[in-house]
Amino acid sequence: MQSILALSIFLVAFSLIASERVNKVAVVLVAAGAMVVTGIIPGADVFFSEREGIDWNVIFLLLAMMLIVAVVKQTGLFDYLGIWSAKRSGGRPYRLMVLLMAVTAIASPILDNVTIIMLVAPVTIVVCNRLKLPAQPYLIAEVLASNIGGAATLIGDPPNIIIASRAGLSFNDFIVHMTPIVVVVFVLFVLLTRVLFRKQFRYNHEEIAAVLALDERRAITDPKLLRRSLVVLSGVIIGFCLHPLHGLEPSMIALLGAGLMLLVTRADIGELLPEVEWPTLVFFAGLFMMVAGLSHTGVIDTVGNWAVDTLGDSPFGSATTLLFGSGVFGAFFDNIPYAATMAPVVEDMVAQAPEGSGQALWWAFALGADFGGNGTAVAASANVVAIGIAARAGHKITFWQFTKYGACVTVFSIVLAWIYVWLRYF
Repeated sequence: MQSILALSIFLVAFSLIASERVNKVAVVLVAAGAMVVTGIIPGADVFFSEREGIDWNVIFLLLAMMLIVAVVKQTGLFDYLGIWSAKRSGGRPYRLMVLLMAVTAIASPILDNVTIIMLVAPVTIVVCNRLKLPAQPYLIAEVLASNIGGAATLIGDPPNIIIASRAGLSFNDFIVHMTPIVVVVFVLFVLLTRVLFRKQFRYNHEEIAAVLALDERRAITDPKLLRRSLVVLSGVIIGFCLHPLHGLEPSMIALLGAGLMLLVTRADIGELLPEVEWPTLVFFAGLFMMVAGLSHTGVIDTVGNWAVDTLGDSPFGSATTLLFGSGVFGAFFDNIPYAATMAPVVEDMVAQAPEGSGQALWWAFALGADFGGNGTAVAASANVVAIGIAARAGHKITFWQFTKYGACVTVFSIVLAWIYVWLRYF
């Protein structure tokens, strides 16, 4: 009975978010409260359970990076990079999109896709404003590129960290098994964007000429603050990259970096706090609680166990179901809590698989969870963050505006990944 109630609450809330007739933050708060009030999830678990509660690592990673970005923004660096990007692309919309996507996809495996979106999105908005271009297509393309690129490494996408911990996979394992298909998918995705966003590639020659005449160096308003903030930001990035060595959560590295940034730059915290995307953080907390209800009542486990019982001893069938199933469910449940919930189920499937085929199931699961993050506007942290940044800057991205592109790219990516899994492992 509780599982039916939990699923009903989730579906009603998701429908309201998709309709955009009600504020999405209000929706997730009411839904999350309903999960607790009805006894679906214990109140203590909401705040203290790592698997069936709010993922504080994600919340504090976002909060810390928002503070860091707010300080960097005061230096004029984003204006500098925006003008530089416009010049490098010659003001041509498609060239600009490819440039921004390439930067995002290359950086996402080194950082994580949430962090890189928080750094690249402000630059994108600046350059689009300068060129009088709609920022929404460029932001959507960057998010899709970040979710694709982030799949390449252990630290690039949060589900990979969860999967690596459960499966005992190394940083090099992800590079060897995930990077080849990620490169192929990204290259073809760049070509696909030419078709997906073809109606958006219009430009004004006068605006381009005006931007190309600007001197980007004049955009830097505080060189001393810039030097100090870049030193701290570089330290945070290095900390992220050294995760396999020190084992600290990215949120801890980011919080330390945010604290150092405030100390070193002597920034006014009162001026920075309004720059934090508080609605985005609250939305994430509510979303985690909604998914926790499905996890606690066994809804997701039931689906996974059904897959195990149905497929039996068919390794390729299991891999196919994991790949496509993770792409679908990850798109609706946010791929971070989805990966955390399903990892034990996949571990059982691997234990029952014939010798030599178990590892293929982990890679199918990882590809499905990572690429499924593009499925809807709430499927991955990077999606929600980008939409929040866009709304604050006056470039609103609706649920369906993102999802119509994201769903197309997800199907495209999953099919390519399925072919890759078949050719490489079976």
